[in-house]
Formats: sequence, structure tokens, C-alpha cells
Amino acid sequence: MKIPGINGQQSCSRVGLGASRRRFLRNASFTVAGLISQEWHSTPGSAQTGARGSSTVTATGDRPDYRIEITEIEWELAPKKRLRTAAYNGQIPGSLIRLTEGRLATIEIVNKLDHAEIVHWHGQWIPTDVDGSMEEGSPMIPPGGMARIAFPPRPSGLHWYHTHAMANRSLNHGLYSGEFGVLYVEPRSNPALYDQERFLVLHDWEPYYSASDDGSLMVNYVSGSINGRMLGHDDPIEVREGQRVLFHIVNASATEVHWLTLPGHRFQVLALDGRPVPTEALVETLRLGPAERISAVVTMDAPGVWVLGEARTAFRSAGMGTVVEYAGRSGEPKASPPARLAWDYRSFADPTAVVRKPDLTIPMVFTSRFQGHGALDRWMINGKSWPEAQALLLHEGLRHRLVFDNRSMDDHPVHLHRHSFELVSIRGAALSGVHKDVVIVEAGTVVEADLVATNPGNTLFHCHQQDHMDSGFMALFRYQ
Repeated sequence: MKIPGINGQQSCSRVGLGASRRRFLRNASFTVAGLISQEWHSTPGSAQTGARGSSTVTATGDRPDYRIEITEIEWELAPKKRLRTAAYNGQIPGSLIRLTEGRLATIEIVNKLDHAEIVHWHGQWIPTDVDGSMEEGSPMIPPGGMARIAFPPRPSGLHWYHTHAMANRSLNHGLYSGEFGVLYVEPRSNPALYDQERFLVLHDWEPYYSASDDGSLMVNYVSGSINGRMLGHDDPIEVREGQRVLFHIVNASATEVHWLTLPGHRFQVLALDGRPVPTEALVETLRLGPAERISAVVTMDAPGVWVLGEARTAFRSAGMGTVVEYAGRSGEPKASPPARLAWDYRSFADPTAVVRKPDLTIPMVFTSRFQGHGALDRWMINGKSWPEAQALLLHEGLRHRLVFDNRSMDDHPVHLHRHSFELVSIRGAALSGVHKDVVIVEAGTVVEADLVATNPGNTLFHCHQQDHMDSGFMALFRYQ
């Protein structure tokens, strides 16, 4: 099968989220593969409605609701593209875990690697000892060790679970590996308004360092995948004309933003980072920074065989895509990149912004320090790198205005653990109603977000680019 935009030799350039000094070229030979969707089913244990808090529990003879084994595997991205990586339950992505909002779940995690690991439950409002961040106080799982955790999942929607271990200079650890999976929390009431539901997980593979314009290091990739397969080597997503297909999309890349398009179709965005949006806008392209999630419905009204994948040819050629095939149609999948790439969180906000006054304002200035040729930049929040930075104080029940002031030349997908925040201004323009736990703060811009402090305990904040987090881009919030 011939895929548009796929050649034996490609020059793939990483395009920044906004103005960026990090421009480069990479050359690699690419094969193509595709998407599989797997769910790990288990027999539920004695689930019950949980209270606000819960904690790590010791292992017992009772069977957990889910079990995660962290092992090293050999994975086939394409028939002639195999790699060794750490993964969950022997597959990439890890098992799809579906929980019900508020119903206590127990999860057993077994670490069969030769180094300590930890699993973070991204997007969940849960206690610090089960959140999966050692900076907050969650325990690491030693080599050969096991932990059993329990928590009542909240909020509902599309979330994910992944390693929260530092990679440092290793390109085999952290989110450069295959340690990630989808967590979907069902709301207590969930009327089906779609004909199909599909989970798509984006990831970049075979990372390597290259020099940016100023000589400092940055991370590059040879290949990409959706659900662990490169474009062209998967079973197509089979649809019928008139169907409504709900796509749940997670960007599990360690460092890359991705733009997705489906030629001839538009995405009706229902939720960002698992939280419903007030305006379900129709868009031609989706932008997802590392760790961002989008749930969107597509009405299948353009019969044919299409590539659902990266809008940029170089990334699509690297394997980031899958095929959508209408019943009774055949032929070569078609890809037609959009005329321009455009994304604005304000498109999904309240029609008229609701202005609220914060109780406290917390400035957070993002800067970097050049460490020399062949080194990673050092990243700072308010002039301090982790772990030297002092904790930022929160007051329970109060509205805190976080002012993300990005004075660097890189864009940053910043993430707040155990909470979500409401976007209240971008580049000086007010908005309301968009609640997220990751937001891209573009180079040289200011984003303001309101955090209502309702989940006491240490709370980590960091850039979700693995290399930035490893190089000091973290801070800890503490409740006073």
C-alpha cells in the first residue's frame, strides 16, 4: 500500500509550537506501519464508592481490579522496524484502563526492570502517596518490587498513566520509553452520542540528540507511531457513511507537539484534557502538546480512504498516522495537508468571558541558562531550578491566579498535578470555561490560569517536555 508523503528517504524538521530558535533537519530512512487497539480486561474486585482521600495499600491475597507489569520487551513498529523498550503488560500502549468516577479502584504495579520505577496517574485529583510523583512523596517501586494502590478516580474523562521517572541524559528511560497507557474514567451517567469510540495514542521513537542553533542539545526522533504502529502497517479504522466516531487522542510523546488532520472532515471538539468544553467548536486540525488530550467527534461524510495523521509531511512520513476506510471503498489512502496550522484555546471557551477576581496572584517566570555547546539548557522558574527552588504556597479554598510568563525562546507544555486550572487570559485576551491540566505557553507570551486549591497536599508543577523537566523545569506547590 502506498501512503502519500512516504518516501524511502526524508528530511524531517521539528517545527516549534511558536517562535523558536530550535530549528533543525533530520534525515532518516522510514518504513511505515499502523494502529492496533487493545484493552486489558480484568475481573473487578470489591469496588465501592470511595471517600475524598485514599492511600497506598499493602499487598493482600485479594485480586486487584487491574495489574500493571513493567517489563522490557521487543516491539514491532513495522515489519522491518523493531526496538527494545520498557512497556506495560507487554504491549504499546499499555492496557486501556476504564474506571468509573468515584468508585474505588485497586491497581497492582509490578516492576520487573533492573531500576526503580514509578507510575503517575495523570489528570487525577488523588492523594500525594498514590499520584505517582516522588517529588510529592509517592514511593518509587524498586527493581523486582510491587506496590498496590487504591483511589476513587476523579474527574471523569480522558486521562493517562505513565512513568514519572527522570531520564536525565538517557534516551531509553522516562517517556522516551514505551511506559504509557490510557486511563478513561467513565462518568456516572454517560449517554452514547456516537457510533464508534476509538483511542489513539501518539508517540515518537528512536530519540537522539542534535545541536540547536546555539549549540545546546535538543532531542530528535527517527520514527513515530499511533498506538504503537507506524502508518501503513495496521488494520484501517473501518467506518460507514453517516457514522459519528468519537476519537480520544493522547499525545504521549516525550517532547513533541503534534498536529492531526483527517482530509475532508472536521473535528467537533468535546473535551480538552478530559474536561468538557463550553463551546464544541468544529476545527480542521487538532494540536496536542506533550501530555495534552482531546476528545472529538467526527461525522463520516466524505466517503473514501484517508490518512488520519500528522498534518506535517515529515512527521507523517516518519509514521505518525493511521488509515480511515469507508465501507465499500478501496484504493490508496489520501492525505492532503491543510492550508495552514491554526489552534486557539479561546475557540472552545465561553462565548462571553466571565471575569473573576483572584484571591492571590502567583507569578511564574520561565527562563533558561545556556550551559555550553553539547549540553542541555538549564531551566528555571522564578530564577531557580529544581530542586533549589522554594515551594510556592497555596491556601485551601482560595482562587490563585497563576501567571505563566514565558521569557524563553521555547514553547512549554506546563502541567499541574492533582488539580486542574481554568484559563483566564492568553496574550492579554480574556477567556473562561476552559479547564485543563496542561497548557502550551508559547515563547515570549503570558498565559494566566486560575487554580482553586481544593486538594491539599504537595503538588508538582513542571514542563512536560522530558528534557526540560530533567533540566530543572519543576516547582512544588504546598498548602499552607
